[in-house]
Amino acid sequence: MLLKDGEVMGLRDKAMMELLYATGMRVSEMLGLDTEHFNLDLGFVRCLGKGSRERIIPVGEVAQGSIREYLSRSRLKLRKNVWERAVFLNRHGRRLTRQGFWKILKGYAAKAGIPKEITPHVLRHSFATHLLENGADLRAVQEMLGHADITTTQIYTHLSQRKLREIYEKSHPRS
Repeated sequence: MLLKDGEVMGLRDKAMMELLYATGMRVSEMLGLDTEHFNLDLGFVRCLGKGSRERIIPVGEVAQGSIREYLSRSRLKLRKNVWERAVFLNRHGRRLTRQGFWKILKGYAAKAGIPKEITPHVLRHSFATHLLENGADLRAVQEMLGHADITTTQIYTHLSQRKLREIYEKSHPRS
């Protein structure tokens, strides 16, 4: 089946959003990925973070499916040079830039009618907050985010504690 231009870009955009939310990667890390950085059969991505530190991050099934679909159906249509290794490509067949991603994200936020400013970092915050709210270990979250210092990751525990307080106040008869 032939894909229309919008569908090609839509599959790419969905894969990027799912990957960011599933892994907590920085946008620059995601856009720096090459095809050999993925092992979707085992469910992980190898990422080069700040200070050239490499880390292995699990990729959930939903994101794996979106990435597989993008790689098999859209990326080949975007790629102009057979030697291009970048995973996420712009319409000219070159590696997508941070500014390009920013425009894409802003466009989707506007289409969805989200009045609050949505930044690429919001997906990273959501990743960490949702993990911690659901019982993830702080050190594991630190590792996945690529934080050198645990105190950087602890910012998210305050958000989690606030959520616990809200639950307590709503649920406990003598709160």
